[in-house]
Amino acid sequence: MSETTTQKHPKGLYFIYTVAIAERFGYYGMRALFVLYMINALMIDKELSSVIYGNYTGLVYLTPLIGGYVADKYWGMRRSMFWGAVMMVIGQMFMFLSAVNFQNAELARWLMYAGLGGLIFGNGFFKPNVTTFVGQLYEKGDRKLDAAYTIFYMGVNLGAFAAPLVCGFLGDTGNPGDFKWGFLAAAIASMLCLTIYVMFREKYLIGPNGNPLGVEPAAKNRELSESEKPIAKTTLKEIGFWILGAVGLFSLFLFTSDFDVIGSFIYASCLVVPAYVIFDKSLTKIERQRIAVIYIIAFFVIFFWSAFEQAGISLTYFAEEQTNRNVFGKIMPASWFQSFNAVFVVILAPIFAKLWVKLGQKNMEPTSPVKQAIGLFLLSMGYLLIAFGVRGVEPGVKVSILWLTGLYFIHTMGELCLSPIGLSMVNKLAPVRFASLLMGVWYLSMATANKFAGALSTLYPEAGKTKMFIGFEISNLYEFFMIFVIISAVASLILFGLSKRLEKLMHGVK
Repeated sequence: MSETTTQKHPKGLYFIYTVAIAERFGYYGMRALFVLYMINALMIDKELSSVIYGNYTGLVYLTPLIGGYVADKYWGMRRSMFWGAVMMVIGQMFMFLSAVNFQNAELARWLMYAGLGGLIFGNGFFKPNVTTFVGQLYEKGDRKLDAAYTIFYMGVNLGAFAAPLVCGFLGDTGNPGDFKWGFLAAAIASMLCLTIYVMFREKYLIGPNGNPLGVEPAAKNRELSESEKPIAKTTLKEIGFWILGAVGLFSLFLFTSDFDVIGSFIYASCLVVPAYVIFDKSLTKIERQRIAVIYIIAFFVIFFWSAFEQAGISLTYFAEEQTNRNVFGKIMPASWFQSFNAVFVVILAPIFAKLWVKLGQKNMEPTSPVKQAIGLFLLSMGYLLIAFGVRGVEPGVKVSILWLTGLYFIHTMGELCLSPIGLSMVNKLAPVRFASLLMGVWYLSMATANKFAGALSTLYPEAGKTKMFIGFEISNLYEFFMIFVIISAVASLILFGLSKRLEKLMHGVK
């Protein structure tokens, strides 16, 4: 009997858990201050800030495709994670330098863009591989995998909880000159992540068979099962076809719609890259059907994250301008609200982890598609709560902190039904030779969602500006929040309806 079935969890899970805390502290610490820094220090308006935020977070989730591909084909996961961590440290330091020079607006913007570039590519090499490592610590079919990803997700959110509190306390003071201290704290966390990873990776990144993980690229892995084939070689003619298709879709989006260059690139990639993977000649019929399940659920995940990621943009505007932040006689920084989701995850994740295990023991555990449909439904309910909380409220009038707190609580339950379960599902359904690349495809759906989130955030009501959404005028916060209620509810109902068919295509994988 293997170690993964006789012990609770391998030690490597807690190593990855620790690395994730430090890395996510850096990411969410910077994110907590990002739009506030643009609005209050660089004096960028809300619409442009939303676009920049959407471009940044969209590209953050697009570059895992590059990192996943390089890890699978050339570097291996260990080396990819190392260089990803290095680039993130560099990116955080550029954000600090930008804030140091905020009074020189042009220089500060260029330094900020350089910082965003480092964070975008660093995240791309780090994120798909660290999540793939979690799955490879366990044997195929180990029923503790959903619980393991939930524990890993709790670590991610410990960092996400502490970061806005620390970085917000240091940087979100009302004085634009203090943003640099918040960014510096995020940079220090990224340095700590790199240090821990380098010191302990050899000791803890060990598979259930006792062999080191992630040293060799997956494409060269000699331990593939007999049913696994190598990734098919792509001919020059085929490469030309895919490049031509990508350029064609990019041009179509750019010249026939309102999408900008980055949006066109993300949306074109969202179609071309999954098609490239699923048409690989080495795939069997069952493998192709399982990958199709990943793609279908990833499509619905776009609607979840485009609404959920309003936390860093429109919900931050709402927290700063129309939420009563007076707590025990002191005004709480608006950036602190971004800790609410994370602290709820830390509280609820162990409960959800035990819930899935208990239901699994009784053969009552919902399948991944059903869990994710539940997540979308809860997301819709969170926005419905706050929509009623702001109905009839005039601009500038501040509402109780309980409305935003309630939204984050409900959204956290939805997130725990969807995000860690989705990571586990990709790991279970993906062929070994495509593990990191398909994790990158999963994050590609989140790239699309984050870019879409930025576009939706531009609809946030502002005095003197007319905002339109598919022919309807958005004139108040109630109408704005109802957009997310409807999108999430419709997506949830459709996914519930498809769940039985998706279960069959999964071929017994839970």
